Amino acid sequence: MDLSELGAFLRTRRQRISPDDVGIAPGTRRRVTGLRRSEVARLAGVSVAYYTELEQARGAQPSAQMLIALARTLQLEQDERTYLFQLAGRILPAEDGQEAAPQPSLVHLLDQLETVPAMIITDLWVPLMQNALGRAMFQPPMASGFEGSVIYRWFVDPSARLAHPAEDRDSLSAALVADLRTAAARRGGDAELRQLITALQQRSDEFSRIWERGDVTINRMERKRFLHPNLGIIEVECLNVCSEDGRQRLIWLDAAPGTAAREHISRLQKSLAQQDRYP
Repeated sequence: MDLSELGAFLRTRRQRISPDDVGIAPGTRRRVTGLRRSEVARLAGVSVAYYTELEQARGAQPSAQMLIALARTLQLEQDERTYLFQLAGRILPAEDGQEAAPQPSLVHLLDQLETVPAMIITDLWVPLMQNALGRAMFQPPMASGFEGSVIYRWFVDPSARLAHPAEDRDSLSAALVADLRTAAARRGGDAELRQLITALQQRSDEFSRIWERGDVTINRMERKRFLHPNLGIIEVECLNVCSEDGRQRLIWLDAAPGTAAREHISRLQKSLAQQDRYP
């Protein structure tokens, strides 16, 4: 938390807004640039004394609700909202529908990956987009919302585990839960996260047991084995890159040239090309 920079940021944002922007008659005796502190306080629903303390880097840490009100009053853009919450040491809550579409930067990267299986997921492992090889390798989601999450299906639907050899499944369970706990810290216990965790605790003793261990890990690069119904075991490197806010990531599977896994992926790609040619 940086109260000094927070106060300075609020002051510059206040000074750039004209009274007309918020429906206030400017009057003839206005001597300040932008809005007065009293006007910001009234529009945000707080006392003038409290808002003045914020600009003067005094007082307690503002709540998330207070920051939301200030961001709305000061007409902050998304990057400015994120910065405001960072200065205050708070976690920016997700807006309704914020994760309904994959972020453009990740879509651009996905479009470049034509020779490897790839998909874009949220930090709760809900798939948002897959390339052709990704649809062939990953099990496509059969539901929307948290029920479409890879983590939810892993612990609730036994068929979701058929994509991996039996001897790998315990370690995959642990990795998924540890990654979810990292997302929980980032989200600060928002409604979508609570809904997913509650559903998993109610339906999976295995998840509850692993969750209680408190392990935390971010999946960055790891070796995984997939069990393809036609090609058998495919051992690949699972890599990913996260969006700037950490709420989405692009995952892709790769293998070194000349390896059996690379040959399997190439065969899968040729098979898809033939299907497109002869539907």
